[in-house]
Amino acid sequence: MELITQAWPWYVSGPGIALVLFLIFYFGKNFGVSTNLETFCTLGGAGKLSDYFKTNWKDRVWSLLFVLGIAIGGFISYQFLMPSETIQLQPEIVNELNQMGFKDAGSSYLPSEIFSMERLLTLKGFLILLVSGMLVGFGARYAGGCTSGHTITGISSFQLPSIVATIGFFIGGLIMVWFLIPLIYSV
Repeated sequence: MELITQAWPWYVSGPGIALVLFLIFYFGKNFGVSTNLETFCTLGGAGKLSDYFKTNWKDRVWSLLFVLGIAIGGFISYQFLMPSETIQLQPEIVNELNQMGFKDAGSSYLPSEIFSMERLLTLKGFLILLVSGMLVGFGARYAGGCTSGHTITGISSFQLPSIVATIGFFIGGLIMVWFLIPLIYSV
């Protein structure tokens, strides 16, 4: 039996996402990864530090199963559905990344220049991780949800705040990729 090692076509994955969203709407649930993080924080006792986390986590048990599904799906995808970690990049992109210090650009999805323990244990690596985490947490809280919640659930239910938030996510991503990452890694 040969395993599928490429992305599913839009006509399979699109209706699959639509089916999942229909079931979520049908059962009156909200979809979003930041909601799952709130549930984990509530389970961990964050309600003792902030009233925001004083919720009944039992109402969100389904979201814990969702996170378990993400972990299992990621494992299955990485272990069985990827022929290799090599990424096909344009030579110009590889050249630009080499100039920024990414020596093995395209050899893996997670470049060791960013995601290795050696980088994390440096002051620069730790600060990047800390500031990035704080900005993502603040942004998700300020926007009233995360990219998956707003972009998939919010837009599919025609919520204007989700459309505005998604536009903001894309603008922020473009600024990060084109300006901030080159600035951070050229230092």
